[in-house]
Amino acid sequence: MQHERAEASFKRKEVQAREASKAMADYQAAHAATREKTARLKALRLEKEAADRAADEQAPAKPAKPKGAAKPKSAAKKRR
Repeated sequence: MQHERAEASFKRKEVQAREASKAMADYQAAHAATREKTARLKALRLEKEAADRAADEQAPAKPAKPKGAAKPKSAAKKRR
């Protein structure tokens, strides 16, 4: 009887060890996928920012609005 309990305990521990290693592999795979996705998105963001900077440099400069300029009447809030 004691031998059967010991064997059952051993089998449970074997199953737990297999499940733990599988869970760790799944965790590491998900972490690697997250790192890859983050790197890909960062590269896309940096590429877009560089393209935006290049477009800003090539675009003609817009004249700055003087501070305190009056708003057009159409933009003024209407009272009800």
